[in-house]
Amino acid sequence: MMSKYLGLLVLLAQASIQQKDPKLDFCRRYAHQTCVVDQQLFIDGGMVNYGDVSQNLSNTFLSYHDLTSSPPQIEMPELFANLSKNATVPSVSGGQLWADSVNKKFYLYGGEYYNQAPNSPQDIYTYDILNNQWNDVGAPNDGIQSVSWGAGVGVSTLGKGFVYGGWLSNTSVAGWQGPPYATNSLLQYNMATNKWTNVTGPDTIGRAEGVTVYIPSSLDGMLVNFGGVDVQPNGSISASPMNSIRLYDIRSSKWYTQTATGDEIPQNRRKFCADAAWSQDRSSYNIYLYGGMGFEANVTGYDDLWILSLPSFKWINYYKGTPGSPHHSLSCNIVNNGQMLVIGGTFPVSNACDSQIQFGVHNSDIGRKSGNQWATYNPNITTYSVPSDIVKVIGGSSVGGASLVKPAAGFQNTELEVYFKQKAEIPLRTPTRLIPGPTGNGTAGNKPVKLAAGAIAGISIGGAVVLSSIILGACFCFRRRKNNRAVPLHSPPPRSLSTSTTKALPRVPPAIPTEHLSPQSHYSHPHRQESHSMHSHYQLPTTPEPVELYGSHYRMTQTHDDMKVEGLGMRQLLQGEHPAYTPSRSPPPHHHHTNATTSPNPSTFSDSTAFTRSNTRSKRETFGSPTSIAPTFTTIGRSSRPPDTYYAP
Repeated sequence: MMSKYLGLLVLLAQASIQQKDPKLDFCRRYAHQTCVVDQQLFIDGGMVNYGDVSQNLSNTFLSYHDLTSSPPQIEMPELFANLSKNATVPSVSGGQLWADSVNKKFYLYGGEYYNQAPNSPQDIYTYDILNNQWNDVGAPNDGIQSVSWGAGVGVSTLGKGFVYGGWLSNTSVAGWQGPPYATNSLLQYNMATNKWTNVTGPDTIGRAEGVTVYIPSSLDGMLVNFGGVDVQPNGSISASPMNSIRLYDIRSSKWYTQTATGDEIPQNRRKFCADAAWSQDRSSYNIYLYGGMGFEANVTGYDDLWILSLPSFKWINYYKGTPGSPHHSLSCNIVNNGQMLVIGGTFPVSNACDSQIQFGVHNSDIGRKSGNQWATYNPNITTYSVPSDIVKVIGGSSVGGASLVKPAAGFQNTELEVYFKQKAEIPLRTPTRLIPGPTGNGTAGNKPVKLAAGAIAGISIGGAVVLSSIILGACFCFRRRKNNRAVPLHSPPPRSLSTSTTKALPRVPPAIPTEHLSPQSHYSHPHRQESHSMHSHYQLPTTPEPVELYGSHYRMTQTHDDMKVEGLGMRQLLQGEHPAYTPSRSPPPHHHHTNATTSPNPSTFSDSTAFTRSNTRSKRETFGSPTSIAPTFTTIGRSSRPPDTYYAP
């Protein structure tokens, strides 16, 4: 009998070992959450494809890109997937990741669950970067519920996280009954006190799937929100116009609206990404956005870069994009002040993988220091230069001095003019725990292995509790042996595994002097009930070279079979088997990348109740709105989104 159990253990362990590696078998990632702490860009949750874009898997790994690196033949920040994530920590899409660079941690809030009911209670989790450990900090106070696809941003200098709007549904809220519901609340989380504040939005319209960024104008800074979907009190859904900009002054807790102008205005979109940079004198705050999904029939989305320059409120087209190459469900992070890393995304009109050698990373040179909008990543760029595209519209120079400092028709509220003349001077926060120096913990020089055993703990394993524990132990041993054979890097220190955390000491990079915090990426509508399939008339040929390098002179040798080349990816490169990547003698001055997205048809959402759009639970109704009327929301042209399922009890 014992031999039978041992045989079963071996088979299960082998099956676990054969699971796809998030780095070596990379094809696509999308709908994830990102944040930056010091020189690490963390990626959590979302969905992944390993080779087969029709097979969608929940991403249970926590990984990061090393922003100090740009290795030859990759020329983007190197990816590491060796951080811990226990199965008790949810892996969600469309959530929030808020960085606390002062205390070397980040917070996970909200998001939708895939193929399982949401956790109850809906706790907030924090990841301790120094100790590679997750902690549960409890549920929000005052009945605040968990939203998905809200427009959020973390502001580490203030020690606060914000999210405006978002969907309440039974994929995000435990026990929710009824159709999805868009809120009009602005939630504010205080990292120091673990307390939440619920602020009513600028109007009664519920919103979701747009973006929010932070700019250091006014005394404590301001939040800038735009895009996504508008859900009226009567339930009708429409696009939120891209020329309608909503601003929230943090010190006064007041909302404002300003109309933006320009020679061109971006087409209405959702599930795009954005982040902000500003001139040295803060005479201009420039918000860069990329991609997104469309709304109208047959509009699958966009592959373009835009700049919204404030306080002139001028839209500027920075890159027109590649026709027929939409891209959405991605994240944008401006790092080290001078470059914007676009991470992941999905491609509704192509079955190609997303730039496998670069792990789906694309880099925008937001200051045109290379002379182009796209370039390979340069870790030595640490300052922002206002590009000529902006200077010719607002005046000044690369360091500031803008002459156009108000909208052409003036501010719609004179208080905004006062705020934009002020510069946020925020006192330095003091850490609430002992923070070692760059080498204080003795591990700064250690290079992480490609996949630590702790990451395997993030895989949910069914069955009896005792048998699951044994299987996990076996997987731990087998996986560790495989990793040690595959990558001859420094081994991490011994790790202990508990029911809630997996502890280890990862490499601690040196701190950077300033930071930019990014809004989260946006994915497809999380509440459609229909499945998605590829429409043949949208199918495009696969790209025979990494998406980031497509169209540049930085060409690659390719095999006859483009799909075969696309399918090789990082595993063959690291093992010396990739025939498709031969870099030129000098880095490319220009990069194009193909991108993909899906677009929904116009839809309606009906709800006859007067249910408040606040995020707080009603005293009379424990969860949600009536179940009698469900919304309809259709999307065309996507192949990579799995069917949505409701989990109402």
